[in-house]
Amino acid sequence: MLTKITNGVKISVETFYQPEYSQPLNNEFMFAYRITISNESEYTVKLLRRNWVVFDSNGVVREVEGDGVVGQQPVIEPGESHQYVSGSHLRTEMGKMKGFYTMERLIDGKLFKVEIPEFPLLVPFKMN
Repeated sequence: MLTKITNGVKISVETFYQPEYSQPLNNEFMFAYRITISNESEYTVKLLRRNWVVFDSNGVVREVEGDGVVGQQPVIEPGESHQYVSGSHLRTEMGKMKGFYTMERLIDGKLFKVEIPEFPLLVPFKMN
């Protein structure tokens, strides 16, 4: 599991290859990732936006941004966590993702960014 702490908010990432949703003969590879957002600060925070950069091994780069995560803008109290699962597809067997969340400190409305650690997306090697 990869983790990174920015401004008192810890992001942890786990990834999973999804063979049942992939079609390797058509160069379609599906990955799921589980994100845990832990508020280790003394302030209540709200996740407003997500910004992702997705890379594949062919050099293709995609940017994805939008409000919240999986349809939610969670409010996370000090000492609490929010977890969600989402996914990404690639046209190659390996790639990576990184990004950041825009969050709001609710006590004063201050906006700040929380970095999402770069993480690999890899199809497991087959052992014969």
